[in-house]
Amino acid sequence: MAKLTLKVEKREVLGKKSRFLRRQGITPTHLFGHGIESLALQCNTADLQRIIAKGGTTRLVDVDIEAEKHPRSAFIREIQRDGISGQLLHVDFYQIRKTEKMTAAIPIILKGEAPALKSKDNMIEHLLNEIGVECLPDKLPPQIEVDLSPLEEAGQSIHVRDINLDKDIKITTDLEQIIVKISKIKIAVEKEEVEEEAEAEVTEAEAATETKAEAEGESKEQA
Repeated sequence: MAKLTLKVEKREVLGKKSRFLRRQGITPTHLFGHGIESLALQCNTADLQRIIAKGGTTRLVDVDIEAEKHPRSAFIREIQRDGISGQLLHVDFYQIRKTEKMTAAIPIILKGEAPALKSKDNMIEHLLNEIGVECLPDKLPPQIEVDLSPLEEAGQSIHVRDINLDKDIKITTDLEQIIVKISKIKIAVEKEEVEEEAEAEVTEAEAATETKAEAEGESKEQA
């Protein structure tokens, strides 16, 4: 997988004055981490948008700070946007140590098609959107893919325990949690129940008719 690199500069414009940077297509950012000095930075907004689109918050980014010889490895910790316009306001980067394990919530991506959905009476329920893991930073998967092809009928499900990851990655989410399952559509179930009730009523009516006929036949014979 290709590395994500973002060129940044040290920032001198702070606080409310940062709005002038945004008007110039520059986004204020911050870099912090355990045991390091926090840095106020800035970068090209378009470049930052591309990094966010490709990596989200689960891929390592090489933060290339102007005048420094080596880039710093970091994850995007927080993305701030304007609640109305969606404009990118600020991004926090968290610098990591590649030799220390870290925990993260990895998004789940559903892949393939579930054969069970060929029946109009079935539906798929996506119950878990992410899985917690613990591993070294360079082992962290950007996403976890779940294959739907084993789901062939209603009642079947895929649990966290069914996920196969690299042996160096520890899953911290409860293994018994259900990720996806196939269920009967409620309308179809209700329809079946109504049909069963109608059949039962018909059977009872037929039985009552037969009993009445037998009773009338016996009365005629006695007469």
